[in-house]
Amino acid sequence: MEATEIRKLAELEDTHWWYRERRALLARELRRLAAAGVRPDRALDIGAAGGGNTRVLRDHQWRPLALEYSAEGAGVARERGLDVIRADARQLPVPSASFGLVVAFDILEHIEDDHLAAAEIRRTLRPGGRALIAVPADMELWSAHDVAVGHVRRYDRESLRAVVEKAGLVVDELWSWNVVLRPVAAWRRRKSTGSDLDDLPGLVNLGLRAVITAERYLPVRSLPGVSLMLVAHRPAEGSVPRPLRPGGATIPAPGVPVSGGDRR
Repeated sequence: MEATEIRKLAELEDTHWWYRERRALLARELRRLAAAGVRPDRALDIGAAGGGNTRVLRDHQWRPLALEYSAEGAGVARERGLDVIRADARQLPVPSASFGLVVAFDILEHIEDDHLAAAEIRRTLRPGGRALIAVPADMELWSAHDVAVGHVRRYDRESLRAVVEKAGLVVDELWSWNVVLRPVAAWRRRKSTGSDLDDLPGLVNLGLRAVITAERYLPVRSLPGVSLMLVAHRPAEGSVPRPLRPGGATIPAPGVPVSGGDRR
């Protein structure tokens, strides 16, 4: 993403319905980890841009490190008092097995060699550590917006699962997000001529926020959406994954340069 887009994102992310709900989704997953007995640890936020998700990690007592490729995004995160480094997602300058959690929201779609970034996520996780990944869904939604924000691809469930599993991670859960508003997004993308990162009138923003909040309580996660969300973990050495629930989710057996955060 260009510096102007990064700065625009940072200005929008505190109030815009899309970014607010993404932070709410991250917070929900952190609460689920806590309920499962996972204690806060070091966390890596890849493609942190202005650091909105990094702040969520910090608020939930994780010790986050923001990683951002662009100088503009790293500068914004630093201005907000966050620990941040600049680096390429394909070559993370951190030790192996040093994080209990890696967040990579809207990163893989920017990278031609996405398997390299996925492999780095696996390398930096401790055994048993979790990865939270989000990507744009469905090449049928490809538009000028994707070109403007530097996407290489959009994913379906099979292609996302394949790149994550090839890296040596075990997929726990995979679901669609922004399902209810997909028809609106598809209509708008057909008309788009560039990035749709923009501010919205207050009432429009409030209405869209109400719709996407309501989606939390609807049984739509298996339907086509605008984004895909995935939770995975690095298995303990020598462990054999076993099913968690129908549909392929699992838990372990017992005993290119990128700037993140662009809207899908």
